[in-house]
Amino acid sequence: MKHFISTMAVAGMLAIAAPAAAQDDGGDVSEGLGLLGEGTRLILEGLMEEMRPMLEEARPYFEEEVLPFLDRMGELMDDFTSYELPERLPNGDIIIRRSPDAPEFQPGVTGEGDVEL
Repeated sequence: MKHFISTMAVAGMLAIAAPAAAQDDGGDVSEGLGLLGEGTRLILEGLMEEMRPMLEEARPYFEEEVLPFLDRMGELMDDFTSYELPERLPNGDIIIRRSPDAPEFQPGVTGEGDVEL
């Protein structure tokens, strides 16, 4: 993580310095921006190579835990824009309220004709 933060700091400094350097030298701004884009691409490729092992290690968790959770949420909620941001209650419960101006909810019907609530 420390490597990630230092790499992002370098990328930020390059983003600030490259256009200014291109203008100070009397050079073409588009050339400076092209070089900045190339440098940014190289930095992002390096980050992906650094993060690839971590992402591969996390893949089973996402496939076994996160995706089924998101699938179930998609079944229970018709359109995420019809809901307000989640709210954490003092007792630790989290509630997601339906927006007052959202259209009427049409619950899904399962294969057996049961209505999901």
